[in-house]
Amino acid sequence: MIVKETIYIKNIYYMLSYAYKSLNEKGYRKIQTESFENTTELLSEILIIGVSKQIKQGLVKDYIDVTQTTASIKGKINITDSINEQSFIKGQLNCTYDEFSINCYLNQILKSTMNLLVKADISHTRKKKLKNLLMYFRDVNLIDVGKINWKIRFDRNNQTYMMLINICYLVIKGLIHFEASGDKKLMEFFDDQLLSALYEKFLLNYYKKEHPDIKTHAPQIDWQIDDGLDFLLPKMQTDVTLEYGNKILIIDAKFYSHNIVKNYGKDIHRTGNLYQIFTYVKNKEVEMQGKDMEISGVLLYARTSDSIQPDSDYVMSGNRISVKTLDLNQEFGIIRNQLDSIIINYFGEIT
Repeated sequence: MIVKETIYIKNIYYMLSYAYKSLNEKGYRKIQTESFENTTELLSEILIIGVSKQIKQGLVKDYIDVTQTTASIKGKINITDSINEQSFIKGQLNCTYDEFSINCYLNQILKSTMNLLVKADISHTRKKKLKNLLMYFRDVNLIDVGKINWKIRFDRNNQTYMMLINICYLVIKGLIHFEASGDKKLMEFFDDQLLSALYEKFLLNYYKKEHPDIKTHAPQIDWQIDDGLDFLLPKMQTDVTLEYGNKILIIDAKFYSHNIVKNYGKDIHRTGNLYQIFTYVKNKEVEMQGKDMEISGVLLYARTSDSIQPDSDYVMSGNRISVKTLDLNQEFGIIRNQLDSIIINYFGEIT
């Protein structure tokens, strides 16, 4: 587990705001001026603002299956259930029908997450706000948060829920981990996997937003094999690929407890990560052969509290490969400068 005090809680918000564009809308901006005791407080405030906005716009409704024993025939008659219940004696039948209802899956996730937060380590004021919001979900069922299917399809009717559901995911996964670990430290909320995914998404969207002249995407790189089938080879999925002019920079985001490891008592880079970025760069170079492109790579680690951190530049088989760290335990303006300096170092000044 990474030492979480290496990240300002406020920077978690900035990372989220790049990952989810809706957090830049009016209403959320006041979060920038507030201080938070822990990550749960931050995510609670985001949900309070977001759910309040959604209630004003109107909670989404969807068609749900309702099974009911009734005197009025609706939808499909469940013959077997009607016989077992002997409901026909009372002039009733067991029916299943569609009902356009507020009691849909998205609202169930929101309600269950807020209900979880009410019992969490947050301020009395925020608990009160959450309880007030829960009043609007009276007709919504609670669900088991440990069994939520997060593969949700969003469309134009429910797209305003996308960020809210993602925040619910972070809350639920974080709180479950927090309670399971038994560790009550301030920032032992996210596990490495959650923070790693957020870190990758933050880097990708930061460069997309702040450097629109540079093509920023996260493509897969094809294996440049001479013969044979490649379906058994692992996917080379980049985290961030930047393209400008005749230069391509592949950034591989890494989030670990320790960025430097020991090998027979000697501090070394993580071997597998170096192999990975080198493989990405060389396969991309072969792919772009004949196009006079300069391909480089950066392993960008989130800084930990260890005394030794990666800070190396190499030329490997003609390609620049760097191993750097991004210090998230500082004001965001400094983080911005660090990220922008990567652009300058590899692409030069871009007007």
